[in-house]
Amino acid sequence: MRLITFNFKKINIERISDSFKGVKINSKINISNIKILKTETLQEKEGLIEVNFSYHVDYNPDIAKIELGGRVLLVADKKQTKEIAEMWENKKMSEEFRIYLFNVILRKANIKALELEEEISLPLHIPLPTLKKQKKE
Repeated sequence: MRLITFNFKKINIERISDSFKGVKINSKINISNIKILKTETLQEKEGLIEVNFSYHVDYNPDIAKIELGGRVLLVADKKQTKEIAEMWENKKMSEEFRIYLFNVILRKANIKALELEEEISLPLHIPLPTLKKQKKE
């Protein structure tokens, strides 16, 4: 399976409060739809998968919200494509596919969320690496 394209269709950020006292930050991914697209540009053995998603970062209690929505296009072999479509009919995904898909979304959405948090001075929802002075023994 490989990533063909990743697009944001919705970017929404709102800062509701200036107080970050007791802030709890939660994030989640929702998959709204998975469908197989017909195309003539791929090899016969391959299929095109479209996934629509939303990614939310909530700063509780009612401090701020980030909502990102978008579309991911993936190419997989026909057998995998068929299995993904059949499982999605019951709103299920194989663990292997779910992990791959969520990692793609997290890579792109976390970068965008960090950029937006910086723009409106919110605490970052994931810790960035920092350097610390070594202690002398």
